[in-house]
Amino acid sequence: MVPEIAACAVVILALTAEHVHSRRTRRIAALAFGPGRRPAPWAYAAPWLRVLAMGGLCWGLATLMILPPKIQTVKEGEVPPGEERNLLLVLDVSPSMRLQDAGPDGKQSRMKRASAILNSFFERTPIQAYKISVIAVYTEAKPVVVATKDMDVIQNILGELPMHFAFMPGPTNLFAGLEEAAKIAKPWRPGSTTLVVVSDGDTIPAVGMPKLPDSVAHVLVVGVGDPYAGRFIDGHQSRQETTTLRQLALRLKGSYHNGNDKHLPTDLIYEVTLYSQTSPLKRLTRREYALIACGVSATVLALLPLALHLAGTRWRPGVPRKLAPSEPRTLVSGLHSE
Repeated sequence: MVPEIAACAVVILALTAEHVHSRRTRRIAALAFGPGRRPAPWAYAAPWLRVLAMGGLCWGLATLMILPPKIQTVKEGEVPPGEERNLLLVLDVSPSMRLQDAGPDGKQSRMKRASAILNSFFERTPIQAYKISVIAVYTEAKPVVVATKDMDVIQNILGELPMHFAFMPGPTNLFAGLEEAAKIAKPWRPGSTTLVVVSDGDTIPAVGMPKLPDSVAHVLVVGVGDPYAGRFIDGHQSRQETTTLRQLALRLKGSYHNGNDKHLPTDLIYEVTLYSQTSPLKRLTRREYALIACGVSATVLALLPLALHLAGTRWRPGVPRKLAPSEPRTLVSGLHSE
């Protein structure tokens, strides 16, 4: 509040000074601007530019004076505090994910295909800027790791770890994974999280979709497994339920991708990568705005007198210089040899 008050006081003083200066200039307008007594059209904006520049410079300097000093302690390759992103993986670990009908040749297990898709995602994403959390889902949901940067831990989880033994047998419950994801992501910074759901499908209830917190900015649902030919397991045919997964993505306001044959497209990764979506203007803090105000205002105050001197009026005092008539050329003949 102090910088704003100081800037308003400076603006009032500058307006008063400009008013006094305008009255004095009016008396000698003929000497300054010639018989027309008027400056160049753009020069009428000079007083207002001067007032705004003084106010902006005062506000910027006062703001920088009261802000605590900012010390750069971030090492090369690290992410500055407050700019970390979160990648939240909801991973289906049900026994059906171990069926081998995935991949372009249909010989990969669904879990192995999920691992290949996620590794490709990691390679094309600034993963060093993310903290990764993994939630395993089967009949219920269990957090495996929360906010880690250790990629070895993530690779171990994706390496067909038999996590389904940690659950009681039964039908897959993806809603439980989404509820756990919402609970984990709730205290995180708004707009800082990308949620990725990897599954071969599940029966989605018509109501009861968990509400995601404001921290979740993007949702990506990836399906694995053959969407056409099913494999027999636990008394029923299991295949990728594309309709169900697409409906899940639609209800979460996210995107769906059938990852059984192809990896995630680059444009889709670009869309859900938060760094590519974050405008540089949104990263500016009060300190940066104060620095910009100081720089722009000081530049205006420094260049305005020069601009007024060079282009403030079209009238040029003095006697116009007359060009002397050009003298005829003198031909000098050379000596001829006899």
